[in-house]
Amino acid sequence: MSAELSAKRLGVLNQMIPKMSRVAALWDPTTGASQVVATESAAKTLGLDLQVLEVRNYGDLADAFRKARANGADGMNVFASPSLSSLFREIIDLAMQHRLPAIYQWREHVDAGGLLSYGPNLTAMWRQAGTIVVKILKGAKPIALPIEQPTKFELAVNARTAKALDIPMQPSILVSADEVLE
Repeated sequence: MSAELSAKRLGVLNQMIPKMSRVAALWDPTTGASQVVATESAAKTLGLDLQVLEVRNYGDLADAFRKARANGADGMNVFASPSLSSLFREIIDLAMQHRLPAIYQWREHVDAGGLLSYGPNLTAMWRQAGTIVVKILKGAKPIALPIEQPTKFELAVNARTAKALDIPMQPSILVSADEVLE
């Protein structure tokens, strides 16, 4: 679902910043190209120029942000990746330093100061993983268990970050948001 969610996140970011014309995306190439392909398609549909920036590790972050700013990016989509998720604090700090509004995968990133997130509820996913482990411990064969995907996706907005970046809160975002941090 990462590809579809990355494309959806681009649309949400575009709603928050309606004058956005160029957007950068942080991409960990070890996750494959599906997020890139889906987001390129979404960017084309939205009339946005997309710049995909490879980030393999912490050392690539500062250069990626410099490239995004040099290319005139108005916003940033942080693709889903274990590596990028582990660097979320650094990414949030760099986004603020470069005054680059960004959207993330997890609500926890908004709690840490990120502007927006759209994705499944991480706590609910861990809870469901625990339920599956219990079934296996009680004797269920893993191959017999159904594949489960998240069914609820949450939009979170950090109003303090929006204010710090001089981004007006869009009514469509406020109405859609599951949580607005003040």
